[in-house]
Amino acid sequence: MFTNKEGQNVPEVTFHTYRDNQWVDVTSKALFSNKTVIVFSLPGAYTPTCSSAHVPRFNQLHATLLNNGVDEIVCMSVNDTFVMNQWAKDQSADKLTFIPDGNGEFTDAMGLLVDKDDLGFGKRSWRYSMLVKNGVIDKMFIEPNEPGDPFEVSDADTMLSYIAPNAKPPINATIFSRQGCPYCANAKALLTKKGIEYEELVLGRDYTDVSLRALSGTSSVPQIFIDGDHVGGSSDLVEWFE
Repeated sequence: MFTNKEGQNVPEVTFHTYRDNQWVDVTSKALFSNKTVIVFSLPGAYTPTCSSAHVPRFNQLHATLLNNGVDEIVCMSVNDTFVMNQWAKDQSADKLTFIPDGNGEFTDAMGLLVDKDDLGFGKRSWRYSMLVKNGVIDKMFIEPNEPGDPFEVSDADTMLSYIAPNAKPPINATIFSRQGCPYCANAKALLTKKGIEYEELVLGRDYTDVSLRALSGTSSVPQIFIDGDHVGGSSDLVEWFE
C-alpha cells in the first residue's frame, strides 16, 4: 500500500526545466509557497490514459478550479523537460504547468516511485493527484495498488468535487461544421457569446458525411452536440438556449 502524506510538507526538490531556450531551475518552494496548487502525477508523457483523459480534463476544468480557489495546476511525470514541453504542445494544454521530475526525486520522496520494467519504462510515478496549500499536502487521491494502470480517483472531476462539491463543470460542446458555412459561423458565434467553449470538427479534415449521418441521421451542417445530447442545427441551438 502507498502512504498517504496528507498534512505533511511536499518534498524539497529542484526541478530542471528548459524554457525560452534556457535552463531554468524551479524549486518546490517556488512552486508551492503561498499558493493553492493541484498536482496530478502520471506514469508517462504520451501514454494512452494520460493523453486521452487525465491531461485533457484537467485542462478543460482549469477555469472552474481556479474560480474555486486554486492558483495553479501542475502536471508531473518522471520524464525529461524536453519530452514534457513537447507533450504540452501536442496536448494544447497551455493552461497547465508541466513539471519534469526527470530523476524521480520528488516522486520517490512521495513514496510513489514504482517499477515499470515490464513495460520498458524503468522507474515511473504511480498515478495520483493532490491538493497542496502553501506547501502542505491538504488532500491526496492515490490510485489503488492494483496491476496495470488504474484510473479511478485521481481525475479532475474527483478533485473538483472535493474542492467545490456544488460547482458546475463546464458544458461539453462539439460542433460538426464545414468550411465556408454561414450557419456554422452563426452557431459558433452563439456558443462563444454564451461563454461555452466547444470543439469544432471540420468536414473533410476531421470527419466524413458518413460519420455525421451515423451520429445525427443527417449530413447537413452544422450539427451540435451538448453534454451527450444531439441539439441539431443552428436554429435548433437558438431554441436550446431559449
